Amino acid sequence: MPGPRRKGRILALQTLYEVDTARHDVNAVLKRSGKDTTQDSQTFGAELARGVVDRVAKLDRIIESFAPNWPVAQLSSIDRNILRIAVYEITLPTDTPPKAVANEAVELAKAFGSDSSPRFVNGVLGSLLAQHQA
Repeated sequence: MPGPRRKGRILALQTLYEVDTARHDVNAVLKRSGKDTTQDSQTFGAELARGVVDRVAKLDRIIESFAPNWPVAQLSSIDRNILRIAVYEITLPTDTPPKAVANEAVELAKAFGSDSSPRFVNGVLGSLLAQHQA
């Protein structure tokens, strides 16, 4: 059974997927989403989704620097938003260890992405963590 943070990440991913593909407003999506999750999961998911939307250009530049052969616009929306969430969490001071964030991102990729998503997400985030810890 996923914990509240994983449920929050799932909510953020689902929200960002809709924002990314349908161009809906993040606050409107959040308002009608997450009704089946706890308040903690809703709060955490909303914080992630809004944080990603507010910093999307910066996050995309970071992703592209660690995956130069894969322009962010050409990534699947799922992979792109899993990476955005993880990069957001890793590059901003949070109470979650960066390795745990990367592991959670790989789990999201396994659950929602294609067969190649977990390996791709792990590779990009592994490179980011190697530089982040240096």
